[in-house]
Amino acid sequence: MQVIVHGGAGTAPEAPESRQTVLETAANKGAESETPIDAVENAIHVLESSPRFNAGVGGAIQSDGVVRTDAGIMTDDRRVGAACSMPGVEHAVSVARLVMDETPHGFVSGEHAVALAAEYGIETGVDLRSERTREKWASLEAPDGGPKAQLEWIRDQYGQSDPDGRDDPKDHDTVGAVAFDGKRIAAATSTGGRWLALAGRVGDVPQVGSGFYACPAAGVSATGAGEDIARATLSRRVARHVERGQDAQAATDLAIEEFGELTGSSAGVIAIDSRGGIGAAFNSDAMQTARVSASSR
Repeated sequence: MQVIVHGGAGTAPEAPESRQTVLETAANKGAESETPIDAVENAIHVLESSPRFNAGVGGAIQSDGVVRTDAGIMTDDRRVGAACSMPGVEHAVSVARLVMDETPHGFVSGEHAVALAAEYGIETGVDLRSERTREKWASLEAPDGGPKAQLEWIRDQYGQSDPDGRDDPKDHDTVGAVAFDGKRIAAATSTGGRWLALAGRVGDVPQVGSGFYACPAAGVSATGAGEDIARATLSRRVARHVERGQDAQAATDLAIEEFGELTGSSAGVIAIDSRGGIGAAFNSDAMQTARVSASSR
């Protein structure tokens, strides 16, 4: 099994070594799995359970003080599942897989996705705030009122870098994994969103072709500025380059170059192609990855 995982594209983290250890654990957990779809789910579970990443526990807090999780998952035969805007759901990737495996739909959202997860035994009602996010939220003076008041408050804060330079969920957006067993490919992405987004905001992560994509040619997971990733359908762009003859590394390099030219924003992508080539590229300050391949095990 070949597996590559990422921990988000953004500013350089304060403690990259400890984050890298978790990424390596996730990649190895995925590589121990029986199938690529199990591999990406199992790998992302590790990252969703670590407060060092913006997915599951430690997810970014939205303008109403709530952490909401999103995820998408896809296989090379274009089976797909996605779920979004789920308060209290640590393992969003498992809800996405549930949508793919158990429903005739591709996307379920909000309280209905949470209810679906609970019906099928996925834990809900989890406190997703880490010590770090809890402290940061407590230091803010959130306004009373509805979406308009919240929007006015967050307008100049949404997506801004943390001035103290420490690990922060708004700087390290999203986790993802891609796996290949020599025959089948799977890709998945999971996130807690972006810090101080308007309550209910959904970014690129659960959108097919944007935050994740898989087809016979390649599997891809993206991370970064979600609105711009969606506008550029970044993951599908990588796969298209592979379909046109590029290997995974060349395809990720080219897609990130195009993305920067189109949007002026930062992002990162990981990919595995159907020949077993692995690629990773980013135009942000940093994007940590870990990989395990059959030859190294």
